[in-house]
Amino acid sequence: MLSFLGQCVQNFLQAAKYTLKGNVRLSSVIIQMGAIGFDSLGICLSIVFISACVIALQVAQQFLMSGADSYIGGFLAVALIREIAPGFAALALAARAGTAITAQVANMQVTNQIDAIEVLKVDSIGYYFAPRIIAGALGVFCIVLLAEVIGILGGAVVSYFSIGLHPIRYFNSVWLMLVMKDIYVSLLKGLIFGGLIATVCATVGYNTRGGAKNVGESTTKSAILSTVYILVADLIIGILFYMG
Repeated sequence: MLSFLGQCVQNFLQAAKYTLKGNVRLSSVIIQMGAIGFDSLGICLSIVFISACVIALQVAQQFLMSGADSYIGGFLAVALIREIAPGFAALALAARAGTAITAQVANMQVTNQIDAIEVLKVDSIGYYFAPRIIAGALGVFCIVLLAEVIGILGGAVVSYFSIGLHPIRYFNSVWLMLVMKDIYVSLLKGLIFGGLIATVCATVGYNTRGGAKNVGESTTKSAILSTVYILVADLIIGILFYMG
């Protein structure tokens, strides 16, 4: 695990160096953003929206019974923006787009396409990793921002129809309890999680050897590893920004 993490860091730094040299084509990044971000938008927003609705449905009655129904919006917004939106969106994207990245890179590895491009004196790590890392970071960033808005709106709808909470009281609670730090940290999580997913999944694919069976095993491995690293990164970010 530690050796793989070290390899991921090394690949990320090599891709960053490749990017800083101006070798990354904008068209490649746009294509990858479509494959990673846009194609995963529906499933990510659906998961966050449903999660927000379920939480609002579960807590609405309890808040109403204790006379704290005016705090439902703020409670849901804080939980959604701090953890649910960036965490659930990243996990869904890792399962959908991350495994696709692994399959693409692994297939190129086992069919010797990567060896062929290295014969042409092209940095294979930078060429294949950099566009995917940039697209992953920007894609998750945008998805998290949309998911936060969709989730808060979903909570307002459920609160209104379940306990009759007026939208003005709901959004007033959101406005009072939410701070800009939470939004900044959640968007930072989106950038980090997106780059992490792309780096981990591409590294697993790059390490693949053998044939079609090994490609399938690598996609499963990438889904597990990216999930673990996302949760660990989430814990570290929480400690850095919210400890004490």
